[in-house]
Amino acid sequence: HHGNTIEQAFAKIKAHLRKAEARTFDALWRAIGDICNLFEPQECWNYLKAAGYASV
Repeated sequence: HHGNTIEQAFAKIKAHLRKAEARTFDALWRAIGDICNLFEPQECWNYLKAAGYASV
């Protein structure tokens, strides 16, 4: 199911933000900036492919 794929990605992002425990705008901004490092290119490709955005 496509929804599960995006839910997995959002769960990973939310877990990262909780772990960061950012209590200031600057800390939150840094934590958000680190999100790109959470996902390997192949993982991103897999999410897009599962959602039907990439040709097989």
